[in-house]
Amino acid sequence: MSTWFGGMTFPASLVWGNGSEMTEEQDATHVVQGRVKWFDPAKGFGFIVADDEPSDILLHANILRNFGQSSVADGAGITARVQRTQRGIQAVEVLKIEPPVGAPFPLADEAVRETLEDLSELEIEPARVKWFDKGKGFGFANVFRRPEDVFIHIEVLRHSGFADLQAGEAVGLRIVEGKRGRMAVQVVSWDFAARD
Repeated sequence: MSTWFGGMTFPASLVWGNGSEMTEEQDATHVVQGRVKWFDPAKGFGFIVADDEPSDILLHANILRNFGQSSVADGAGITARVQRTQRGIQAVEVLKIEPPVGAPFPLADEAVRETLEDLSELEIEPARVKWFDKGKGFGFANVFRRPEDVFIHIEVLRHSGFADLQAGEAVGLRIVEGKRGRMAVQVVSWDFAARD
């Protein structure tokens, strides 16, 4: 039996798991660190590459959603618990996502740069995405109990390890006052914000 996702067909046991076909060796999980090779939210999956694994690792959208994100940027660092199956290696839990390496921080406003020396000192504010347009390269979110919108630039989103945001998605934002108003300098998954 097979399952169709975004134009590609995968064996149902790879996508949904089938414990009756698993051996003890396949049932064991281990943690790997790697990079996101690519992830397509529309298709519902992507792949991770890790130096200590012989093949790419399937990353299903449901596993990413369990971490609290609906997307992840290509090249983002990722730590995941993986499992070998009869069809290959797949992620069963995302433990950590880090921004792509070597990306300079994307804000050109010098006044804002001075306040960014330590992002971790900024409070994470709970927010919902109002809208985000990947093609335009920006969007806005509303912080709980605040009337003004918060600007989110696509490069801040990528630097935070996300590829896209969906309207209504719950996120945590670290925010600074820019020349034109409040702007996000970091986006974190709501689950991460709740744990932090």
